[in-house]
Amino acid sequence: MSGRMIGIFEQFFNDFFGNGFGYILGRINRFSGANNGIDLAHVDSLKMKKSKNIVITGASTGIGYDLAKAFVSGGYRVFGSVRKPEDGDRLMKELGDGFEPLVFDVTNHEQVENAGKLLESKLGEEGLGGLINNAGVAVGGPFMELDIDEFRYQFEVNVMGIIKVTQTFLPLLGAREDHRALPGKIFQISSSAGKIGMPFLSPYVGSKHALEGISQSLRRELLLYGIDVVIIGPGPVKTPIWDKSIGEPIVSKFKRSPWFNSLSLFLNVFTKDAVDKAWTSEKVARIIFNRFEAPTPKSRYALVPQRLKNWVLPNLLSDRTLDKFVKMKLKLDKSSR
Repeated sequence: MSGRMIGIFEQFFNDFFGNGFGYILGRINRFSGANNGIDLAHVDSLKMKKSKNIVITGASTGIGYDLAKAFVSGGYRVFGSVRKPEDGDRLMKELGDGFEPLVFDVTNHEQVENAGKLLESKLGEEGLGGLINNAGVAVGGPFMELDIDEFRYQFEVNVMGIIKVTQTFLPLLGAREDHRALPGKIFQISSSAGKIGMPFLSPYVGSKHALEGISQSLRRELLLYGIDVVIIGPGPVKTPIWDKSIGEPIVSKFKRSPWFNSLSLFLNVFTKDAVDKAWTSEKVARIIFNRFEAPTPKSRYALVPQRLKNWVLPNLLSDRTLDKFVKMKLKLDKSSR
């Protein structure tokens, strides 16, 4: 970044935030060179190396499992979170010496902190080259008929859990003054639902919108340390997350709901069609691995099959036009009940 541009930005931020912003701009300027924004002279002086250690949450199945597999194959030492010790044993057998399990539930903050302490003692100055926040659940149903605890659970896993995991591992990623390795990267596994809100998924959609907003703010804060934050927004993926909580479980739960017919249409037409044509978790994991290895990744990637139908058009249409389309397809009017 040129001196003139830094001056323009400094004036802009001073106007809005006061003169105290100069220090932060100075630190950002330090990291404004090539190689993902790292000051190469500073790196050379410390002989920093890229860490090949990475934490992947939710590694037992789905995208997390295939991510662990891809990173082990790529020469990384993967620390994958699982909730059950037996899942950790299975993954070690399947993935080999490059995988080590971390047994914790993202909603159990004491377990997360213990995992952080364990890695601190194991890795020391090596630090982490990456953190992939993949663990998540999906809660669905008509907004008015969902219990507040169901919303709370959704946000505890998909938002608060990610916050706690990220805060815990940030020092190992380089958010400390004495870090001796290149700053790591954080990849946040969001969803197309982080940008497009479909009905009957309000807890899930809300959690992913929250994750996207938090990640944007975090990425800008971490300019101070050169740690990048990248959002991955997959569309439909063939994973167990939908079977566990979105399919038959919510159909049977809301049989007496005034939204039952529309909910059934949503699950049998929208969701089933999307999942039938979804990418495999293995394909999504390969793409994420390649994006992670890119020296200058974008801030967000939309990994969406049938991209025109599922991503481009919904984002081009006005909200009201999309409302009319959803109303027609799901028969969301009283005369259709």
